[in-house]
Amino acid sequence: MSRSLARENTRLDLSRHAARLFLERGIADTSGDQIAAAAGVATRTLWRYFRSKESAVEPLFAQSSLRFAAVLRRWPREVAIEDLFHASLGPDKQAPQDLADDILVVRLLARLADEPALRTAWLMSCHLGEEHLIEIIAERLDRPRGDFEVRLCAATVMAAIRIVDETVSLAAVKHGLKTTTAEVNEHLAQAIRRASTLPFCDPVTPRIWPDEKHAPSSAKAAQ
Repeated sequence: MSRSLARENTRLDLSRHAARLFLERGIADTSGDQIAAAAGVATRTLWRYFRSKESAVEPLFAQSSLRFAAVLRRWPREVAIEDLFHASLGPDKQAPQDLADDILVVRLLARLADEPALRTAWLMSCHLGEEHLIEIIAERLDRPRGDFEVRLCAATVMAAIRIVDETVSLAAVKHGLKTTTAEVNEHLAQAIRRASTLPFCDPVTPRIWPDEKHAPSSAKAAQ
């Protein structure tokens, strides 16, 4: 195992312990010493990885964003977003540890109103998700990553994803509303469609010449 991977695994393990303690005790009543003790490491180790106790949940949130981005990166061009989610998202398609981590994330999101200190960590992961969406949308539509329209689309879509995640988590944990995987996937797909400012949710046909100006003269004549 590389040093960087070992570091990320340690950060994620600490993040899981911090999340459990925050949910059990609340952030105010949880100390860095307690997080370190639960993880079986020295307190100085915790502070080597995190700038504050609240930031300790960032890796857990970030992992969720990265796994969702990985699903989108495997998105075939000929597939609509609803079909992608149906084939790729759901408890039966997750490893046990990933499912356990997602449950922790859902419980944390349901506490955002009561624990505003969690929101900074959550918004950090949303920003990470937005950066990945920029790449995914640009690649799917054969547009530059720095394109203003691509960046705007990624920002609005990420906002929609955030609202769905927060709403579903709050409804499930606080109000006991049970939602099926199919229903969540449908809500998510429709929210992304409504928020999207570019047509990337449906099957797309790759352009032979991404930039018409650089197409050979024969191709331009044929047009």
